[in-house]
Amino acid sequence: MECCPECGAPVSAQDRFCEACGRNLRVQRTPVGGPGAGPATRCACGGEEFDAGQCCARCGRARGQGRDRVEFSLPGVAGVSDLGRRRRRNEDSLAFGRVRGRGVAAVVCDGVASSERAEQASQLAADTALDVLLAAVQCGGDAEAATVDAAMSADRAVSALARPEAPELAPSCTFVSAVVIDGAVTVGWVGDSRAYLVAETGAARLTSDDTWAAQLVAQGVLTEREALTDRRAHVLSKWLGGDSGFGTPQVVTLQAGTPALLVLCSDGLWNYLPEPEDLKAALPVGTPPLEVARALVEVALESGGHDNVTVVVVQLRGGHGA
Repeated sequence: MECCPECGAPVSAQDRFCEACGRNLRVQRTPVGGPGAGPATRCACGGEEFDAGQCCARCGRARGQGRDRVEFSLPGVAGVSDLGRRRRRNEDSLAFGRVRGRGVAAVVCDGVASSERAEQASQLAADTALDVLLAAVQCGGDAEAATVDAAMSADRAVSALARPEAPELAPSCTFVSAVVIDGAVTVGWVGDSRAYLVAETGAARLTSDDTWAAQLVAQGVLTEREALTDRRAHVLSKWLGGDSGFGTPQVVTLQAGTPALLVLCSDGLWNYLPEPEDLKAALPVGTPPLEVARALVEVALESGGHDNVTVVVVQLRGGHGA
């Protein structure tokens, strides 16, 4: 016998709704507003023990609160978001969920540091988009259309946070999402958060950055090496909120016919593991999604942790995404 995650009443695996509180038992998701409220469960160094003064027993750093370290896991999908070693706030956000027997949806957003309330923008965008995507998974809607709708709904929500008297500081963020239904994987993005597909046979990057650097590389003006070493390499050409004018997100759909891992991440990870082969080499073998996400975040932290780092991992079973 299982328990309702909302009220704790006993439910069975066949129940669609909790008779006590009415919760839809087929849908599981991260809490609205983000998981991880309260003291952090892990230090940025990886330590999990804290002394009476709430300092890490391993490195002595004060125990973080709330968004400094976020971890959440559901069957087949998990995510970790970490403050990093150099930033004062975690402006990354994640949201994901699953519809039992149907599929999975996930979103990662990275708040633009030069905008105000960037962490609010990224979490609002992630939650807003996830609502749209889970509704499509539940009703069997078109994944590509839902992805476009999710990004545009998130853009409107974030744009509404702007203060008329300070448009130059309007909250904004990047966006990458995934919908997995059976063997079909649909990915959408705005900005430079990325998605990778990693299987035993190889790895591939599914997104192309909406940045100044990527544009010049595509035009043949700069090589990738030249672009990445330029100080303007991470200047965004598209984003959500803050007078973005991005139009529609880029969207791709592919079939995952063999077991694989889908990785969504902010640039806090891919700055250190930019190539698909680098990411594949860093993945622990035979571990659940939460341990994979933790391991990738740890790579970023051990490599310097110059930025917030967020990773969501979806386990693809070659035709069974949920």
